[in-house]
Amino acid sequence: MNLISLFSGCEGLDLGFEKAGFGIPVANEFDKIIWETFKANHPKTNLIEGYVRLITKTDMEHYLPGEVDGIIVGPPCQS
Repeated sequence: MNLISLFSGCEGLDLGFEKAGFGIPVANEFDKIIWETFKANHPKTNLIEGYVRLITKTDMEHYLPGEVDGIIVGPPCQS
């Protein structure tokens, strides 16, 4: 089963879903400070870098191997 991850951070929430057997082929994160950590920790997930409101269906379809079964969202943490 495939999930899309939004507001992914360094993908801590997603790790639990991966351990439960879900695939996360594509994710989004706005904070550029996190991008390199995300890529190092999750090399199988394609990261779309930037503002979530600017992402289109076409942007994500490019990375999806098939159907999407759900979307997981990590609410942005405020300092």
